[in-house]
Amino acid sequence: MLAPGAAGAQPQPAAERLPDTMEERVRACIGCHGVQGRGVENVYFPRLAGKPAGYLYHQLVAFRDGRRKYLPMNYMLAYLPDGYLMKMAEYFAQQDPPPLRQPAVNRPAQQLVDGRRIVNEGIPGRKIPACATCHGTGLAGREPGIPGLLGLRADYVSAQLGAWRYGLRTAIAPDCMQVIAASLTEPEVAAVSAWLASLPVDPGVRPARAAKVALPMACGSHR
Repeated sequence: MLAPGAAGAQPQPAAERLPDTMEERVRACIGCHGVQGRGVENVYFPRLAGKPAGYLYHQLVAFRDGRRKYLPMNYMLAYLPDGYLMKMAEYFAQQDPPPLRQPAVNRPAQQLVDGRRIVNEGIPGRKIPACATCHGTGLAGREPGIPGLLGLRADYVSAQLGAWRYGLRTAIAPDCMQVIAASLTEPEVAAVSAWLASLPVDPGVRPARAAKVALPMACGSHR
């Protein structure tokens, strides 16, 4: 064997340099959230693409600071500064890959009727606002910090509402989603989750632009 640099030794190829782009830097996210944040078949890993940058940023900060608890996310984000988290959020917000085809929702017809009523009308007698009031009439979200609700599986929506109900997921105070979720009964959570999961996702639908509209209650994350 010839020593490095000796006559006749073959030069070693230089290590391949990866492009210094945000696309390359967020490759660790692909395994769970899909290429460009498109989403995957796993019910608990949601689509990131196209959600408002402000919303994604708040979630990244919440995972980093422990307000949302999922150990892989808590670990990966533990030492990332705010500015870098915002760049990650902006990257995924700008993506628009085709949505995954959603599986059919096999739930009782009355449950879907109840879910549709709560999503579109709320429960006025208990001062629970309609989901569409904040998340938009098309439920595609609203800039800067309100996410779309389409393209999510029923079990995922139910799990997130449950996490808010029991304080496992929190947002910037005043935490309007905690108040709303805690006001819903278990059957109402199931109905809302089933109805949202039954809705189709139209390609190219984007969150509504920020507008000076009064929300039905104070919400700290809508900034």
